[in-house]
Formats: sequence, structure tokens, C-alpha cells
Amino acid sequence: MVTLLVSCNDFLDKSPDEDMTVEDIFTSPIWTRNFLAHVYSWIPTEANFADDGGLWRSPFVGGSDEMEIAYGGAYSHEVNSGAWNSTNVTRVPIWNETYQALRKVNTFLENVENVPTSQSQIDTWKGEGYFLRAYFHFLSFRAYGPIILLDHTIQADDDLLSYTRRPIDECIDFMVKDCDNAMEYLSDNVSQQEVGRATRVAALALKSRILLYAASPLYNGNTDFESFRDSTGLQMFPQTYDPNKWKVAADAALRTIQISESAGYGLYQSTTNDPVANYQGVFLNNWNKEILFAKNLDRYEHHFRCSDPISLSGFSIFNPTQEMVDAYEMEDGSTPIIGYINNGLTPIINPESGYVEEGYAETAREGRWPAGVRRMFVNREPRFYASINFPGQRWKNHALELWYKGIDGREKAGSDYCKTGYLMKKAMNERNSWNPWQVEQNTWVISRLAEIYLNYAEALNEFSGPTEDVYNSVNLIRNRSGLPDLPESLTKEQMRERIKHERRIELAFETHRFFDVRRWKDAEISENKPVHSLNIYEGNFLQDDSFYKRIRVEQRIFNAPKHYLFPIEQREIDKNVRNLVQNPGW
Repeated sequence: MVTLLVSCNDFLDKSPDEDMTVEDIFTSPIWTRNFLAHVYSWIPTEANFADDGGLWRSPFVGGSDEMEIAYGGAYSHEVNSGAWNSTNVTRVPIWNETYQALRKVNTFLENVENVPTSQSQIDTWKGEGYFLRAYFHFLSFRAYGPIILLDHTIQADDDLLSYTRRPIDECIDFMVKDCDNAMEYLSDNVSQQEVGRATRVAALALKSRILLYAASPLYNGNTDFESFRDSTGLQMFPQTYDPNKWKVAADAALRTIQISESAGYGLYQSTTNDPVANYQGVFLNNWNKEILFAKNLDRYEHHFRCSDPISLSGFSIFNPTQEMVDAYEMEDGSTPIIGYINNGLTPIINPESGYVEEGYAETAREGRWPAGVRRMFVNREPRFYASINFPGQRWKNHALELWYKGIDGREKAGSDYCKTGYLMKKAMNERNSWNPWQVEQNTWVISRLAEIYLNYAEALNEFSGPTEDVYNSVNLIRNRSGLPDLPESLTKEQMRERIKHERRIELAFETHRFFDVRRWKDAEISENKPVHSLNIYEGNFLQDDSFYKRIRVEQRIFNAPKHYLFPIEQREIDKNVRNLVQNPGW
């Protein structure tokens, strides 16, 4: 009995921070800082393209034409096959988790003025709170379109059924206002010990992206959603195209560039100025001068293992499609493949590019390709060698054997195996191993200056045509990676296609492609056809021609306009049938 009484007393003798109220948290700067750090932790780990679960992962890279996910349980397979719906979308709980995060942000903003600390510290925290509120709203907006806007915490006695989704333009204005509020309080840089916290340039970058979306065809005069209204008849999507939205987006991007550059930000360049390393280093050197905002992942090894071959204890899960491989230019900037016939199985090769599908390289080029590889991988642009691991390429002092009987191939694998003949190399560090204790600290890049240059070029081209500033912005990106300038005298339409291509390559595997093809309303074409691979079911050695025959991985389905927006979880609709209207088609 004495032992039990002592144990009970120990249990009841808690430290002061074990039974804290919300009010208690904001009586201490330390507890307040910890609370804000917890809010940051709700930023999703989008480096994980394969798994479901809390703090949702990213079905977006595998859900676009840039990648096939080898893991059969990935939600991207539901998206690609058209099997996703308002019931199984709970596996990607964006609606649920953004609003949980927003409640925490609003709790923080409503109480931060009470903290006994300096006003300058309070102001900085407020700026971070406004940024995070805009960011979490944006994560919901890009998936669902019209959303519920929350600038306060919901109380238990509130009429929960009165909360309704707001029209697109109102959502844009709300998020932009929060970005502007954040900019008032934040500085352009933080100390090395504070990296990962919001800055003014992070808020500027987010505002640029939001306004680019607002100007895009999905959100600007989209008559496909003319009948999309709430329970009161309020129209959710603006029906009149406003070209001035492109001007507003261009101005926001230009301001971001100007303030970022004046604060010391710029495109990353390696010490050797090697064009492969210039691009590769953006993602391997944490918090370099190009990064405007990122999530610290510490020694997160999962996405490294998903990109490693099975012979190196990897999962071989992140598999770029043949279409993505084909999209990279040649070293001289020419386009290797200009179309397809035979339902995508046969490429139409540009004879002026020097691209050849057959045969094998007799000589190597250090840092690009080894001797003996298929000639289709020779003389491609530098970003290709920084982003794609192909058969025969050396990785971690190992020659990749991705053909059927190779040590990284289908015959040697279990349930997970490389399905396309390619592995993602971008953002992968050769020094990392499968052992998490041998993984270097890494980040997930959320926004970087290269994106803003492309935002500016796109918005300005749509408003003014291919001006000198449009050319300069795109050429800065290309030149950094060793590519020549764009050809002169492009029309507005030709420049538009060039900018779309640059975004596809420069921002590959960074969660942009999924939403870009949707905001452009291109997804009904790009995502509604087969994707292809090398013939992973054939091949005994590197120079086995049967392995390099193109085959279909899967037929992908995109139903327009339904699939332009995510469905809201049906269980959420059921809670508020009166006022929470589901997206069209779901």
C-alpha cells in the first residue's frame, strides 16, 4: 500500500507544463516559441511521394505525368486511374489537416500579444503567424478551389453549420492580405540558427504564387464551373476573364525578385560553375541563396531510399516516366522528340537535334554518362544528368542495372521494383545510405527564386507578350544550367509553350507539375493518356536491345472538369449537408 501511495503521489506531482491551458502557454516566451514550432510542424512532408497518413504526404508528383510510383499502395494510383472519390480521399486528409493547422495558427495569433516579451519579438511572431495562415489556406485552396476562410478560432457555441465555402476571388484576397500582413512584421533574412522560419521574402514568394494561380485559366473566367454555386446561389468561380490579373501577378513576382536580390538572394551557382552542379547544388546545399522557404527534414531518409536501387537496399519507388525523360532538351537546346504516334509508343524524333534512340555510347563524358550506355542518354541537357538516373549510369559507385535480369531489375525484386527503367536523382545525395544515422540533414524546398523568375515570365507574357523582360527571366534559368537563350521573335503563344516547358523541367518533382497543368487547364490532355517506360520485363545485360523497347505502364484517366479539383471528404459534407457544397462531379 505504501508503494502504491508513493506512486500515486509521484503521478500527481506533475511539472507546471503538463496540464497547461491555452492562456498558460502565452505567459511564457519559451512556451510560446514551442507552440509556434508545433504550428510549423504541420507543414506537410511533401518529399514523401508514396505514403498516406498524418501530416499528409504528396500524391501530386506521382499523380502527374512526370512520375510513376512503384509502391502499389500509393494514393497517386487512385488519382491516375480515376478511382479516387470522396470516400477514399480520406487517405490524403488535406481538408481535415489544413483546418487543424489553421485552428492552431489562429489560437497563436489571438494570444501572442499577451506574451511577456519585447514588442519586436511579438511582431516577428505575428508575421510568422500571418504567413502560416496564408500558407495553410493555400494548401487547401490549390486542392479544392473555393474553401472556408478562417481568421479566428471556432468556439464550441458557434453555429458550425453557418460556415460556408467562399468564392475564388474572396479566397485570393484573404490569402494575399495575410501575406501583406506578414511582410509588415518580418525581416528578409534570419540567422543560421533560425532557418526554416518565415521571412518577408517567403511571404512575397507565396503571394506571387497565389496571384499567378488567380490569373490562370482554371480560376480566371472558367465557364466550366458556371453552375458551381453554394446553397444560397452564390457563384464560386468568376465567369468573366480579367487580363489585369496577369499584370497584378507579374508585379508581385517582380517585387519578390527585386526585394530578394537586394537582400542577397540569387540563383545558386557552384564553385566550379559546372552546369550540372549548378542545378544539382540547389537541392543538396541546404539554405543556399536561392532558397526562399523550405521545411527542415533533419535526417529524413525515406525519400532517399525510395530513389535508391534495390541492390543498395533502396526501394526503387520514385520512377520518372519515359515522357518525362523525353522532355529534357539536348545540350544545344534543341528538342529531341517533337511528338508521338502509335498511342505514344513511337516517338517522332527531331532530325535536327542529333538525338538517336538506338546504339550505345563508345566514349564516356565525366559527370554526364559512362561509356556503353544507350545513345538516347547522350548529349542531353545538364538538368537531365542532375535529375534522372538511367540504366548504366553510375550511382554511389555502382552501375545501375535496371533491366529485367540486372541486380536492380524486376527479377531480383519483391513487391516494389523500378517500373519505368529510371530512378529519380534530383535532390538525392550520394553520400547518404539506407542507415538513417548516415543521412545528412536535408530540407524540402517549398519556394526558390527560380520559380519566381518563371512566375514573372509567365504572367508578363500573358499580359504584354514576349517582352525583353520575359526573355531575360527565362534565359537566366536556362543559362544557369548551361542552355542557350531562347530563340528570338517568338509569338506570345510560342513563348507560353516555352515557359510551360521550362516549368516542367526546372521545377520537376517539386509538386508544381500537378497543379500547373490544372491551373492551365491542360490536364485533360496531359493526364488523360498512357504513360510509358522502358521494357523492364526484358533484358539480360546493359546493351540488350529488347530492354530499350518502349512499353505502356498504364492508361491514365482524367475526367474534365471533375478532376480539376479534389473532392471534399464525404464525412465532412455529411456534417454540414445544408451549407457545405461538394465540388462538381463528386
